[in-house]
Amino acid sequence: MQYTESYPIGTPGKTWGETERLTWREQTTVKREYQHEVVPKIKALGNRFIIEQYGALSYDEARYPLFCIKSKNWDSSKPVVLITGGVHGYETSGVHGAIKFMDTRAEKYQQHFNFIAAPCVSPWGYETINRWNPNAVDPNRSFYQDSPAEESANLMKLVSTLGDILVHFDLHETTDTDETEFSPALSARDGVSYIECSIPDGFYTVGDTDNPQPDFQAAIIESVAKVTHIAPADEKGDLIGSPLVQHGVINYPMVKLGLCGGVANCQYGTTTEVYPDSPKVTDEECNDAQVAAVIGGLDYVIGHR
Repeated sequence: MQYTESYPIGTPGKTWGETERLTWREQTTVKREYQHEVVPKIKALGNRFIIEQYGALSYDEARYPLFCIKSKNWDSSKPVVLITGGVHGYETSGVHGAIKFMDTRAEKYQQHFNFIAAPCVSPWGYETINRWNPNAVDPNRSFYQDSPAEESANLMKLVSTLGDILVHFDLHETTDTDETEFSPALSARDGVSYIECSIPDGFYTVGDTDNPQPDFQAAIIESVAKVTHIAPADEKGDLIGSPLVQHGVINYPMVKLGLCGGVANCQYGTTTEVYPDSPKVTDEECNDAQVAAVIGGLDYVIGHR
């Protein structure tokens, strides 16, 4: 492991204050547009699903409305499936994979489930290709009461209206920029030394330490393996510093860490991690891997209810 203090913002060993956070925010730029790339895809599903606005980000409420896609014929006797994407806005296939599943596959499963998808939880992060929100806060560490991230607070408010959720798919990516930008920035923000970590080459899932559901995770891995390669463990038997508990799977304590994967208190939950920087995959194959993950999980649940 190599320790480095080279991040250009802040003073090594000191946590960021408002000056550093503002400096960080001012160096961000819009690289793609939520209103052009995401919102039209969501609204195009309005003839087949209910499209609801569940909030808006105060940074620019007109630019960043938050939408969810719901089953049109909601049936209180059916279990609920929640799909979230873009909690980290830069993780592109989480956003477009969620939309693609709703567009191409959800109706096949509506005899079994009610669906609700929030495809782009963090649209500012989507536009600036960032892990954090404008306040240098990570929404995916902020799912707890009195959240400092309004992206997380808006989603928690939505989830609180849904009743019991049986299945939750939180769609993510692990990218090379996690090590070249986002992890060094995190270490600088928090005033700690950055320790290099290898990026897994392939897809994996993160289960909940307190409710791991290994057979459910295995069904997802088997389904995704038909689309893209599964990440092998590193030389220590780990993925991103966590022990590999089964093929393609690590576990985190979802609620303790404030992760979106713990927001639903569901029976079956997974956080998917696509690897978009592999030369072996295209952008569309990354979207397809997210769809395959949802399909594999749903097929497992149907067969074990």
